[in-house]
Amino acid sequence: MSDQETLDGLRILLIEDEVVIAMTAEDMLEEIGCTVSAQASSFNEAMGCALEGDFDFALLDINLNGVMSLPIAQKLREAGKPFIFTTGYGSVGIDREFSDVTVVTKPYTIRTLSNAIQAARTGAVN
Repeated sequence: MSDQETLDGLRILLIEDEVVIAMTAEDMLEEIGCTVSAQASSFNEAMGCALEGDFDFALLDINLNGVMSLPIAQKLREAGKPFIFTTGYGSVGIDREFSDVTVVTKPYTIRTLSNAIQAARTGAVN
């Protein structure tokens, strides 16, 4: 089974505060067979989606308009929802508790995004 086949139909919660990056990410996700089932750009909106959304996987921007998203990551983890962090700052600001979570640095390519999602879903170490 190829990576593409394993990502087809995957429902994504996309949490990103930059509109252009969110649009680009959505295009990339659709190209690799995923569906963006929910999108959020602020901490409160993202927390609501994390708690109530119908999704299989999340892309979580670490810094949402100056607010760290680690409490959202905790809720995703508690709910058993796999996720990756996206950031323009590398691993800066990530609590040790989340050292096992894949971090994708912006700007990322479609291949990087696809590989990161696949690795996170299979539990591969980053």
